[in-house]
Amino acid sequence: MDLVLECFTRKYRQFSGRARRKEFWFFQLVYVIILILAFAVDWGLGSYEEVDGYGVVSAIAYIALIIPGIAVAVRRLHDTNRRGWWFLLNFVPIIGAIVYLVFVCLRGTDGENRFGPDPLAK
Repeated sequence: MDLVLECFTRKYRQFSGRARRKEFWFFQLVYVIILILAFAVDWGLGSYEEVDGYGVVSAIAYIALIIPGIAVAVRRLHDTNRRGWWFLLNFVPIIGAIVYLVFVCLRGTDGENRFGPDPLAK
């Protein structure tokens, strides 16, 4: 849980360095839970717009989570010795998302790489 709290506080907008798989996937889990709760609050308050697909609370939550979400994804790609620009694969329909998913599931490089020391070595 400390890894997730660190993503939301100290590493909120840190795009340098490396993030291990555990940090990335725990962040993704908390991200989804926060968005589900935000949608539930919107639904309960009656501010959910079916046409738009979001409400006030969920829009604020989504906007607040964009930067830390991209930052942890870039750091995860760095751990696999890839540049953060590979994150843009998400904008390529279907194939890009599959390739990106494979990249973030791969084991990070052992030892130090060009993006920093191995996060598992600590």
